[in-house]
Amino acid sequence: MKSVIITGGGSGLGAALAEEYAKQYKVILIGRSLKKLNSVADSLAAQGFKAESCVCDITSMEEVKHVFDQIFHREDVHMLINNAGSGIFGPLEELSVVEIETMLDTNVKGTIFTTKTCLPFFKDKQEGRIMNIISTAGLRGKVNESVYCASKFAVRGFTESLVKELDGTGIQVTAVYMGGMDTPFWDHSDHVKDKSRFKTPEQVALQIAAEDHGQPEIFIDR
Repeated sequence: MKSVIITGGGSGLGAALAEEYAKQYKVILIGRSLKKLNSVADSLAAQGFKAESCVCDITSMEEVKHVFDQIFHREDVHMLINNAGSGIFGPLEELSVVEIETMLDTNVKGTIFTTKTCLPFFKDKQEGRIMNIISTAGLRGKVNESVYCASKFAVRGFTESLVKELDGTGIQVTAVYMGGMDTPFWDHSDHVKDKSRFKTPEQVALQIAAEDHGQPEIFIDR
């Protein structure tokens, strides 16, 4: 059975994507909290799906290589979904160096590290799928989201470049752009006052899975 790796798979959109893609693949959930990952994996198993939890800090290239090498040597990995992300909002002058580095390390370097590690395995098979969850913050600037948008613009450029770089290799690369969702992402932020207008992660995941045909871009309306 083919497998899909989903980063940030312990909650929110990652967990919702796991439920959708578990209908086709064994799901390998990546994240930093084993408790959260196991909760999602147990829920999927209770529905008759195959799922596995793997703790990994995607901001560490050494850790990504160690964990992903183990996965690829025992699984037939068909797809990588880069979903993990960090968002800290406010005026630029109020953001700390740690907050800036957290967003850039997770959103940009994390996506690059996981993709770089997967590519040799996909190229050996001459097939594979990479999906980068970006958000509309990668399409236009937003008030009090300067560094977050910068990180998402970077992932957009990275993804668009990979589409061209991997043309003809059998590897498909897809960028997903969606608006805000009603997820725990906002629990420790007052940046969004009213989440009622947001879609649920389940709604977004359903639309992503339904529209996913390996095309370069998927746009999810609010």
